[in-house]
Amino acid sequence: MAHQISVVIPVYQGERTLAAVVEELAASVEPRVSPGGRPYRVTEAVLVHDCGPDGSDQAIRDLADRYDWVRPVWLSRNFGQHAATLAGIAASGGEWVVTMDEDGQHDPDALGSLLDTAMTEQADVVYAAPTNEPPHGAVRNLASRGAKVVVERLTKGAQASDFNSYRLILGEVARSVAAYAGPGIYLDVAISWVARRAVTCPVEMRGEGDRPSGYTMRALVSHFWRLVLSSGTRPLRWVSVIGAAGVLLAPIVTVALVTGRALGSWEVPGWTSTMILLMVATGVILFSLGVIAE
Repeated sequence: MAHQISVVIPVYQGERTLAAVVEELAASVEPRVSPGGRPYRVTEAVLVHDCGPDGSDQAIRDLADRYDWVRPVWLSRNFGQHAATLAGIAASGGEWVVTMDEDGQHDPDALGSLLDTAMTEQADVVYAAPTNEPPHGAVRNLASRGAKVVVERLTKGAQASDFNSYRLILGEVARSVAAYAGPGIYLDVAISWVARRAVTCPVEMRGEGDRPSGYTMRALVSHFWRLVLSSGTRPLRWVSVIGAAGVLLAPIVTVALVTGRALGSWEVPGWTSTMILLMVATGVILFSLGVIAE
């Protein structure tokens, strides 16, 4: 029996590229065989309209009229790529869920290779590992790699360097994530909380097609910040440790300040007591904030 795959595509600026992506997927609606000899087929393409500035809504309607396996999902406003992807996953029903971009850089012919890797490695999640440089420009590629390195160093979560929007997820894992993850969470971090094992599969990426990037600098910074906030509790524990250290060191600092005051190192009235109170109070506040935040 062929493995059933639901394809989820968040659509923001897909007026010029979405039709070509869906037409390529049409070749996999009939059963195909992966390079490893495993039968599979695409049972549905869930197109999530994320309220972009172009005519993506009409493109989705046209495709839904043309193909009975295309299912539109309409959002009330623009929520961002990860939230739109979660909405599409929640509406899917396949044994496996594949998430793809709308711009055509993800080759649907790689579905079989992703499935082979998942079955061979007994993995719940398979990320496409680009074998070529992503088509985003040198500055953005460098910033992306740097951000992922920072997150991996700061936290003990999933391997951020493996994260990719072209991913194959076991259906029950994907829908479990969609059931509880809110729009503010970084999708791949949420997946790492549920998935038993995540691996990568080498895939060649294609050009993005004739459309501008939907990410502004502000959006990219927000994306990075959401990744940091979602990636674990280690930074929060650092806040608690700093606060606790401040409280523990307060007696030593108190002795030093009192000694300096007695020796006449400074003559400002109230300065010594103010510094002691500030250190203790700041330490208690930081420790409390770290505990509450975690």
